[in-house]
Amino acid sequence: KNPRLPPGRTGWPLVGETLEYFSKIQQGVLEKFVTERRNKYSSKIFRTSLIGYPMAILCDAEGNKFLFSNENKFVKHWWPSTIDKLFPKSNNKPNTEHTKALHKLLTFILKKDVLRAYVGVMDAIMKQHLQIYAECKLVKIGDMAKTYIFKLACITFLGIDNQVKIDELEKGIEEIATGLHSMPLNFPGTALNRAIKTSKLMREEFESMIRQRKVDLSVHSSSSAKDFVSHMLSATDDGGQFYSEADIACILVGLLQGSYTTVHNTITNIMMYLTEFSDVYNSVLRGKTNIAVYVFNLVMF
Repeated sequence: KNPRLPPGRTGWPLVGETLEYFSKIQQGVLEKFVTERRNKYSSKIFRTSLIGYPMAILCDAEGNKFLFSNENKFVKHWWPSTIDKLFPKSNNKPNTEHTKALHKLLTFILKKDVLRAYVGVMDAIMKQHLQIYAECKLVKIGDMAKTYIFKLACITFLGIDNQVKIDELEKGIEEIATGLHSMPLNFPGTALNRAIKTSKLMREEFESMIRQRKVDLSVHSSSSAKDFVSHMLSATDDGGQFYSEADIACILVGLLQGSYTTVHNTITNIMMYLTEFSDVYNSVLRGKTNIAVYVFNLVMF
């Protein structure tokens, strides 16, 4: 009846502390949002309110361990309503159910023979990017990683290697990413409204591509098809049902968005730490550590 809540404040009604949170993001100092409150409340956990939802933020490795080791026990996946608007499912199942199905599907797809083929493609793309930046005196790793990761995602998920098309998809994903991290206000002119429209257009385009892929696979042998779409067309959910074209398209948009906005940050951090730890850098340089395989696993999961 009287739950013990962590210290903190929810700020203004509806808005909460969202404006300050986004302000810190734009300044590139998001960690200050956490550290200031952690120091203020002398606590490793505090409560706040972001994009219209009450939240508790855990500030240390111990909190992360608790969350990730107790999934479906003490904690479970939760998505804000914005996610359902941007990535709607045809059968109205909650996104948590689709997340479980997707993890199961990825585990099935990433067999040794398939993974081996992906590593070759990934290595070729990496070499292309290294050649482009080889003569540069200064390289912005964040931008380079973003371009590399998104192209890799387009090839592995969609089988698309046309740079013009990849650039077009990247603009759409940027629009979705902006709406995803905005206030949940859906009316003309807002970032969320633009993102919803963009997501719908991309899903319709992917559905058309999926229908064409079905025709191609019926004519040609599917044994050589190793992109994500081809595997999803032959995969089934826990009930033995094939995924609908709408659901596959929705999952593809979500995967592209996820790989674009999160993984490139991880890659950038990896490069930063390689410059700080010379022994690890030298190990990678000598080929003793296959960082390419590690990067690929980050993209897929």
